[in-house]
Amino acid sequence: MKRLLRVIGTGVLGVALFASLPVIANAVPSITNCDGELASGTYQRVVVPDGAVCLSEGPVTVRGGLFIGSGATFVLGSEESPGSTGTISGGVHATDPASVQIHFATINGGIDIHGGSGPFGGPFDITWNAIEDNHINGAVTVDGYDGFWFGFIRNAVHGSVNLNNNVLFDEDGNEYVTNTIHGSLNCAGNSPAPQVGDSEGDPNVVTGAKTGQCTAA
Repeated sequence: MKRLLRVIGTGVLGVALFASLPVIANAVPSITNCDGELASGTYQRVVVPDGAVCLSEGPVTVRGGLFIGSGATFVLGSEESPGSTGTISGGVHATDPASVQIHFATINGGIDIHGGSGPFGGPFDITWNAIEDNHINGAVTVDGYDGFWFGFIRNAVHGSVNLNNNVLFDEDGNEYVTNTIHGSLNCAGNSPAPQVGDSEGDPNVVTGAKTGQCTAA
């Protein structure tokens, strides 16, 4: 399934970024509401409103946190384009998003994603979270995501990682592999159970405890 998502994501992101999407609009000087392309640059707080689609190739610097609303999609970078996409300080926060896809970024303040908006819809017709190849300083929690697929792959994390109650449509929908975690890795209530799938990943290196479904991951 990951190979299909890779093709869809890369193609749609490329088209979307160069198809004259609406530009970002500043609500107030310290808050940027993004619905369209997030251009390279420095921002304070970035907000992706409910139902909006925010796409960026980076590099971007976000100083006051990234906040993603219900049914919204945020994409930064691509697995197919290695290279730093920037720094997000203040953490990544999402409630019932369609998709959160972040690649090759430094994230200070951790990641907190709760809920989802179902496996179908959004700009790609299916929804997925891809948190891949990032340096994350702070705890990670993804709880209750109900999209099509979710990959947490090749991240270096300084903090505990909690991946719980993520019920995905795809039969290999929870792929948590090849991460280096300086903290604990806790997994429970995920369906399907965490697995390698077709990512060809390696077991996670975890300095703390591995618990629940991730005991052998």
